[in-house]
Amino acid sequence: MANSKAANIHNKATKIKKTPEDIIINTIVYLICAIVFILTVYPFYYCVVISFNEGNDASLGGIFWWPRKPTLENYEQVFKNKQLMPAFGVTIARTLIGTVTSVLFTGIIAYALAHKDLVFRNFYFTILIIAMYVGGGVIPTFLLYKNIGLYDTFWVYVIPSLFGVWNCILMMNFFREIPASLEESARIDGANDVTIFFRIIIPVSMPILATIALFNGVGHWNDWYATAFYTKSRNLQTAASQLKEIIAQSNLTAITSANPAASLDNVQRQVEGATQNYTAETIRMATMVVTVFPITVVYPFLQKYFVKGIMIGSIKEIGRASCRERV
Repeated sequence: MANSKAANIHNKATKIKKTPEDIIINTIVYLICAIVFILTVYPFYYCVVISFNEGNDASLGGIFWWPRKPTLENYEQVFKNKQLMPAFGVTIARTLIGTVTSVLFTGIIAYALAHKDLVFRNFYFTILIIAMYVGGGVIPTFLLYKNIGLYDTFWVYVIPSLFGVWNCILMMNFFREIPASLEESARIDGANDVTIFFRIIIPVSMPILATIALFNGVGHWNDWYATAFYTKSRNLQTAASQLKEIIAQSNLTAITSANPAASLDNVQRQVEGATQNYTAETIRMATMVVTVFPITVVYPFLQKYFVKGIMIGSIKEIGRASCRERV
């Protein structure tokens, strides 16, 4: 009891009192953060609200915070799309395979370039910098993929994204900060370059690997460009490209409905719409939520890998000491 009272008295005594200026600055910072948070989150929240509302009622407007007439019919219609689930399968496979192979391939190259004694290191690095700023363009890239057999195959999603110059530079800078004594101790123990890379470098480099994996994963998940230009088969459609098609169809439907020449079709739609509670807008919102939700859920779970990587990186000196003890 005496110790706890003494600790409380000490904490009160050492507590820094905030001046009026500090309170004003903190209030301003909190307000700015709140405004940025609302501006960032509310558009997605609005999509969720509209996606759970009846389409005919949502077209009247005035919905901002919660569904006025809740329904799941929009999502029922989305999952009736026969192309959506196969597209999700392609997207998941592309994201997993593309992310793992890209991180591994880029990491190997970055590990080699991080060594100053690499032969022609400056020449390789110059080529990478030029490639980062100069691109071939859509048509030459299309012809290249077609000539080497990548066009209209699943591997057009994976192989071109195996290596990223910017990711390589980030990894190189991180690898240079790793104490050289770790590699020296491992070499004394008889380890070769492959063993050192997979058993020493990768475990202590989890923060940068997790960051690069996150960048690559989000890029693969959201990409529709490769599907639009380098594939033609329906079984290679991704979720992002499917979303793009649904949005385009929704816009076309809105334009057609506003065309007086299509009055007969409009009457037929109105007759059919009398028994349905969804519109092109609500279907589009539901599709956006279905497409974005999986990658959004993954973000919090990746946080533990950042923390784990930081913890592993913080014990580099302990690992170095243990290597010396084995020697």
